Amino acid sequence: MTTIGDMDEDSLIALFAPRLPRTDAEILGPGDDAAVVAVDGDLVVSCDVLVENRHFRSAWSTGADVGWRAAMQNLADIDAMGAVATSLEVTLCAPSTTPVQWVLDLADGLREACEPHGVGVVGGDLSGADEIVVAVTVLGETHGTEPVTRADAVAGDVIAVSGALGAAKAGFEQLARGERVDEEAVSLFLRPAPRIGAGLEGALHGATAMMDLSDGLTRDASRMARASEVTLEVRSDEVPVHPAALRTARALGLDASEALAWALSGGEDHHMLATFPRASAVPGTWHVVGVVREGDGELLIDGARPRGTGWDHFA
Repeated sequence: MTTIGDMDEDSLIALFAPRLPRTDAEILGPGDDAAVVAVDGDLVVSCDVLVENRHFRSAWSTGADVGWRAAMQNLADIDAMGAVATSLEVTLCAPSTTPVQWVLDLADGLREACEPHGVGVVGGDLSGADEIVVAVTVLGETHGTEPVTRADAVAGDVIAVSGALGAAKAGFEQLARGERVDEEAVSLFLRPAPRIGAGLEGALHGATAMMDLSDGLTRDASRMARASEVTLEVRSDEVPVHPAALRTARALGLDASEALAWALSGGEDHHMLATFPRASAVPGTWHVVGVVREGDGELLIDGARPRGTGWDHFA
């Protein structure tokens, strides 16, 4: 097995660079000191990081899985602003014992996630490290429209989500327990599949506030409530629970309430959370889950403060 320690940096780049996705926005791509990318409207920028044994485990995830997730969670962040992603900068830090094939698989996963959306990898960096770290910066453009933030929800708005929740957490629970009982849930944990473009759809339908559900509905809705200085009231019986989460709960001998808990606080589904001025403005594929009231930055679920808080990097 050839490892990256058996190769020099330039040879490794020459091996994986042709496998990376390209974008029409690219003026100057990998190979120089910096990339040059064309932008239509305002530039929208976000970044995210995946750390081995913190965000993924090599025993569970292939290099392609990690590449997919690294891309998808960043594309969702741009989509959450009502903008369109165009390109990624990807930095890989890894031990010298990392197989070269893992790096090639990482590039394949990036390509598989990005190509359907016209997004390319335009540059990045390599470094040695004690564990694998994949850091991504994503660039997007607004095409002249105003970005949608999490800070403009107002009393009287309705709250909606763009997809069914809880599947990623259900997949994690299976892997953590060593019981694979529903492959769809496992797949959606290893390779999140939000509908990229739902955020732009929400913006075009008049969303007043929006964000990506990366850390769970309870934590992210709480963030939106604080940023907008309002109270978000969510009705749990309106929250769409993914069928794979329900199947997983049943197969593991758990009550359906556990699947709902995964939908509320599991995270990593990467669907959109948004507020709209009225129910008729909500896109038809979205799900209305509550209303916005006057308040001071509080989330209520069925009239009470939630007990589950969702994912926290330092808790």
